Amino acid sequence: MSHRTIAPLALSLLLAACATVPPVAEAPATPATTTAALHTGMVSTADRRASEAGMAMLEQGGSATDAAIAVMLALTVVEPQSSGIGGGGFFVHGTPTGEVTTLDGREKAPAGAGPDWFLDANGEPLPFMDAVISGLSVGVPGNLALARKAHERYGKLEWAALFQPAIALARDGFEITPRLNATLARAENRGGRVPESRALFYDAAGEPLPVGTLVKNPALAATLEQLAAEGPDWLYQGPAGASLAEYVAADTPRDGAMVAEDLRSYEAKWREPVCGQYRVYRICGMGPPSSGATTVIAILKQLEQFDLAALGPESATAWHLFAESQRLAYADREVYLGDSDFVDVPVAGLVNSEYLTQRGGQISPTSTIADPQAGTPPGADLALADGPEWPEHGTSHFAVVDDEGDAVSWTSTVEGPFGSGLIFGGFFLNNELTDFTMVPDVDGVPVANRVEGSKRPRSSMSPTLVYGPEGNLRIAVGAAGGATIPVQTAKALVGVLDWGLTAQEAIALPGLFSPGDVIVLEPGSSLLTMQSDLEALGHRVTVREMPFKANAVEFANGRWLGAADPRSEGVALGN
Repeated sequence: MSHRTIAPLALSLLLAACATVPPVAEAPATPATTTAALHTGMVSTADRRASEAGMAMLEQGGSATDAAIAVMLALTVVEPQSSGIGGGGFFVHGTPTGEVTTLDGREKAPAGAGPDWFLDANGEPLPFMDAVISGLSVGVPGNLALARKAHERYGKLEWAALFQPAIALARDGFEITPRLNATLARAENRGGRVPESRALFYDAAGEPLPVGTLVKNPALAATLEQLAAEGPDWLYQGPAGASLAEYVAADTPRDGAMVAEDLRSYEAKWREPVCGQYRVYRICGMGPPSSGATTVIAILKQLEQFDLAALGPESATAWHLFAESQRLAYADREVYLGDSDFVDVPVAGLVNSEYLTQRGGQISPTSTIADPQAGTPPGADLALADGPEWPEHGTSHFAVVDDEGDAVSWTSTVEGPFGSGLIFGGFFLNNELTDFTMVPDVDGVPVANRVEGSKRPRSSMSPTLVYGPEGNLRIAVGAAGGATIPVQTAKALVGVLDWGLTAQEAIALPGLFSPGDVIVLEPGSSLLTMQSDLEALGHRVTVREMPFKANAVEFANGRWLGAADPRSEGVALGN
């Protein structure tokens, strides 16, 4: 089987405002010998106010799921550029003894969408921003449907209680943070695209509101109050959903636009978790349409032959090996991953130990792979094409553990900054459909991630749970930052599992992203001292800002520890 060589992925240049490094949050020490004895909780999110919303649920006796839903709702208010009820997400739930379930709340294309959705009259791909800033980019939101299903199975508190922190933030006001201010300035074409958002976030001169300004969003407060009282059906089944569809359709310059039935028929789906073994650890995450679990597991498993612990994080060889494993993993990702309701994704083959060990055999500590190609995993019957992609952006990850030791790792997104720029009921609507490939086929060979009606676009989101050799939860982790997400997640796990770092230290490690033929290094990082060593090994190296933002909760030394990326405004809180 032959495949096209992977092209370097487009990188988002999202410049997150730097925040003070948050302290590692700790919950009180508890016996490490029995998870039943744990009576602590921990929440790690991208914004203190969201972490406080989650902690409020835990303090009321709520479950990790209750807390995570409250976090998602609060982020809709305070981090509108990244996630919220106008987008979707992936939810991974784990018990202390290793029972893992996953829930897919990824957005869907309208039923009327087809393979030519992003092509112009000449059959050429539309310019990226032309696609984003239109109804063409808006998928049917999934986060509320996800929240309902998760709450039905794992919730303890009343549904309406989960909305109260977010309602208070929207009604009483929240302060503009440095990161939100910077994103409003950089992405004015979306943050201030419509009069409603411009009135919320910009002054009379058209400038973003200054840091510290108190913003009230009464329209969003009213929306949240309706959803608290009536449940998600208020949006999906009622007149509000029909109005949302009409609003999107009016901004969609082609036939097949969103209709009310697209919302009425939307369903979040329980899917089989994808798990793999790395050394003595069990790694579990989200399967298709996410490419997260398969890519994270591949990066790790391909490295298993190397003694990373002995090399350590100061070794150029260790980072070279990490880069090479990325190149192989992303080659498979590009060819095979898509919505498994539409594409036969060989998931079991992609995480097969023998297959990944064979793939890892291509990696040498003294040279680079000249032309990394996709492999042929067990069960792969069809060679699909590697289609050109638009850049991925944005997103928010949060991790929660409750007093019973249940954990949630949830990644939520509206895609780019402020999504499509359309705002409805006080919340931004996603531009998630630009996560599909630009073209439906290459040289007559179909692309796995092509646009199709009611299909979910492929995602890089990688909410992950890791269990130790005794079967107990070791860490819940994930990240934001488009195509870099699986790499950030894998890097954090190497840091914790191989290098003995805390999750906070591992997340703070410098970034190296190498999905194709070029290694991208994080500016100002210690990796810059290794650039010449990496180049001597055959790598082409560039230095560029990347949208790193990870969060985690881990169990170590008899207690829960929270971690939040020092590049972000994230905060971890424990009770």
